[in-house]
Amino acid sequence: MNKQTDKILQTASSTSLSTVVGGSDVICSLATQPGGAIGVIRVSGDEAIEITDKVFRSVRGRHLQNAKGNTLYYGEILDKEGKTIDDVLVSVFRAPHSYTGEDSTEISCHGSAYILNQVVKALIDAGCRQAQPGEYTQRAYLNGKMDLSQAEAVADLISASNRATHKVALSQLKGHFSSELSILREQLLKMTSLLELELDFSDHEELEFADRTELKALAETIHQKIKTLTDSFETGKALKKGVPVAIVGKTNVGKSTLLNCLLHEEKAIVSNIHGTTRDVIEDTTEIKGVTFRFIDTAGIRHTDDQIEKLGIERAYQKMDEAAIVLWVLDEQPTVEECAEMQSLTQGKHLITIFNKIDNKVVEPKLVGAGLHTVYISAKLKQNITALEEAIYDAADIPEINENSVIITSARHYEALTHADESILRVIEALEFGLSGDLVSEDLRICLYQLADITGGQITPHEVLGNIFKHFCIGK
Repeated sequence: MNKQTDKILQTASSTSLSTVVGGSDVICSLATQPGGAIGVIRVSGDEAIEITDKVFRSVRGRHLQNAKGNTLYYGEILDKEGKTIDDVLVSVFRAPHSYTGEDSTEISCHGSAYILNQVVKALIDAGCRQAQPGEYTQRAYLNGKMDLSQAEAVADLISASNRATHKVALSQLKGHFSSELSILREQLLKMTSLLELELDFSDHEELEFADRTELKALAETIHQKIKTLTDSFETGKALKKGVPVAIVGKTNVGKSTLLNCLLHEEKAIVSNIHGTTRDVIEDTTEIKGVTFRFIDTAGIRHTDDQIEKLGIERAYQKMDEAAIVLWVLDEQPTVEECAEMQSLTQGKHLITIFNKIDNKVVEPKLVGAGLHTVYISAKLKQNITALEEAIYDAADIPEINENSVIITSARHYEALTHADESILRVIEALEFGLSGDLVSEDLRICLYQLADITGGQITPHEVLGNIFKHFCIGK
């Protein structure tokens, strides 16, 4: 191990919990969305039960300090003057059997904003402080209730906007991604230990504990597994942000009408006047549990109108950014037009849409090989379901279930990319017969990058702060 890598590992592992979390403060905050019939206030910390007991009066005169874990009590919350704020139910959790791994209580109140604020105020008066965004989940991570990738999945689960992102977040929260990384790390540790054993007997050059052919085969297997994970990041981004779909074509072919059909609302202005859409109109909808981001663009034609020209330039830009392009036509295209569109959409999924079939006696035929064609009437909403099927198929989203492992975090992607670079150097070193200490060094770097994803070593304060600042207060 060189001095630089050694310093990195020692710094990461020596970061103390006290620098990351504010000691053993008892924290409280509203854990549910305001405006509901019921509100839940969460309290957590070493003296959470004792502080809650100060503001709680059981109808049976019982004290929470004597309560067993996973029990429920009915009573009243009192302000510092002893006046009743609300009738409540208090759930008691004893460490380590709580969300945070600390002693915790959850106070279920009526959902009035005034009542909830008064209960939080009573708790603060009794010795709590207001929780920071994500602090409960941060404490759960630091107390070993979940690893860092699972903690990040909590935020993804809360913000899940469709069935696919919900399944991916749930899979990560259940530890399936962590399990994949754990297997990789075990294989890497085996390789590292054998190589380092050789280093311990470096004065006996003839000793070789690690078969280089087996090591190379194992390194290549690890590389393929990491590559599969990194390749899934494009799918993960599409699931979180929505698959971008550009609707392009000449003016007045029905692009805006089609957008309204796909969104199931009147989003875009529809007119028979050419050049109505002069800017990009964008919105999302869900097809089979996957979010698609549809972008209606200005009609492509020659014009002297400067504003319309800007809209057409943006149309080409959005076409370049899209994963799927819907080319809307209302008449037979020329061979040159087909060739140009295929050239503009290389590497993308192109679906050609013949619109206004309700006005056609004879359906037009597409000129060009390998172009997917759908015939519709956006005005009468004819064949829109078939078009949605074609769009979903073009997105090429793999079958997703609760066991699927798909990378959705840029942080995870970056760490995996660096890990893969290290393992590729290992493969190269083994091919050229380099010394075991050089191979071992890259193996350690790969191990460190994988551990950084799950927080196998204590992650530096600024990294944790960046992760948890995006959480809502109360989680």
